[in-house]
Amino acid sequence: MGIRTHFVDRKAAAGLLALMCLTVGPMSAAPADQDPQKGAPAADVQNPVTVTPGGFEAIHLTAGRSMVLTTAFDITRIAVTNPAVADATVVQPREILIDGKAAGTISLIVWGVSARTQYDLVIESAVTSLQQQLQAIFPGENINVSVSDEAMVLAGNVSSNQVMLRAGEIAQASSSKLKLINLLQLPGGSESQQVMLQVRFAEVNRQAAEQLGVSFFTGPNGSGDWIGRTSTQQFAAPDFSTNPVSLVFSDFLNLFIFNTQHNIGAVIKALQTKGFLQSLAEPNLIAYNGQEANFLAGGEFPVPIVQGLTNTVTIVFKEFGIKLTFVPTIAGDMIRLKVKPEVSSLDFTNGITLNGFKIPSLITRRAQTDVELRDGQSFAIAGLLNNISQDDASAVPILSSLPFIGSLFKSKSETAQRTELLVLITPRLVRPLNPDEVPPLPNQLKKFLPAVDGIGEELSGGGGAVDAPAKPRPDAKPKSE
Repeated sequence: MGIRTHFVDRKAAAGLLALMCLTVGPMSAAPADQDPQKGAPAADVQNPVTVTPGGFEAIHLTAGRSMVLTTAFDITRIAVTNPAVADATVVQPREILIDGKAAGTISLIVWGVSARTQYDLVIESAVTSLQQQLQAIFPGENINVSVSDEAMVLAGNVSSNQVMLRAGEIAQASSSKLKLINLLQLPGGSESQQVMLQVRFAEVNRQAAEQLGVSFFTGPNGSGDWIGRTSTQQFAAPDFSTNPVSLVFSDFLNLFIFNTQHNIGAVIKALQTKGFLQSLAEPNLIAYNGQEANFLAGGEFPVPIVQGLTNTVTIVFKEFGIKLTFVPTIAGDMIRLKVKPEVSSLDFTNGITLNGFKIPSLITRRAQTDVELRDGQSFAIAGLLNNISQDDASAVPILSSLPFIGSLFKSKSETAQRTELLVLITPRLVRPLNPDEVPPLPNQLKKFLPAVDGIGEELSGGGGAVDAPAKPRPDAKPKSE
């Protein structure tokens, strides 16, 4: 900020003044005993002139506009405190041209031969192109736009929720660097600025598996002149050991048959499994208008991370479970929600082992959407299905193609899994409870120990929120002096 001072050529001013006197006639001079600090008489300006709390005349001007200020005395020098806000130029001995440049308030000081006066130049923002665009898109709506260094404010009254939201979207898109503050008012809007979100998660997981296979083998000494074993390598089969001669079973599977007379046996894998899992969570969250709220019902698991060239292992914890993130926007009687529910679980089957650490993977189901509802209305996010079907088959070449007995040299494993997630969300406008509105907590008095005389009863001053003398109990006996 700097002060720009202009000096006026005295000779040119004197000649011009003499010419004006010869043409127009004598003019009355300013009183010689006028106090310079009190300023000259009010300037003859067409723009609105008010008086500031400091006692100086305030001249209002729109940025980008100009005006001429007329004084009652000949000007010898002028100064402005910040030329970036407004600039002033002496164009006649008693006229000053003022140019508004940017929004702000600065001082203009005018000196004469025996007088001095001061003005406050109030430069107001011009009608922005955004406001003109909004007035063209939404005719008849009272929308005012004001811009500061870091924020853009929309104020006024609009007729519908649609106009309010669309105006905010247009303003945000016009300047992504500024923070948007939407203060547009709707008729009949609620005074509550807090939203409680009632969420219900329901997950159903069904899975089924079927496995079938057989492996034949002889005893370690063989059957007659034969020693052998058949296997598709899909399921475990016994191995022969030479020292000592024996059979090694890693898994007897679920059926084991051995004929001691003929020294022939078989291990059979014939298994059917079915599973059913159902989980339910009902979190409630309260968030302020326009602020984000998070909820997590689950936990965190450690993940080791190797740092750079030092091979130092650090632990980072990752979240899993039922998670919810939402941002509410109250628009009159409507609530706009940006919701992001997520359900994840640990999967050790697809995990990895790193430096001795067993790191599980995550099975995640996530959704993200924007919806609009009224207070108490609900919406459901359904159809989050996950169907997995896997069929594995193995067979011994040639032998598996033989008629009738070919199936004995085949094995198969079929797995099917179906997971469905349902999210039901209900927003409600809420307000805090007054002390007399708080309901009592449910309890069973018989579960607590009865009140007896103890150290707590002997403390003076009572207890609770107010430090006051304790009220005497009806069954208390007076103490003898």
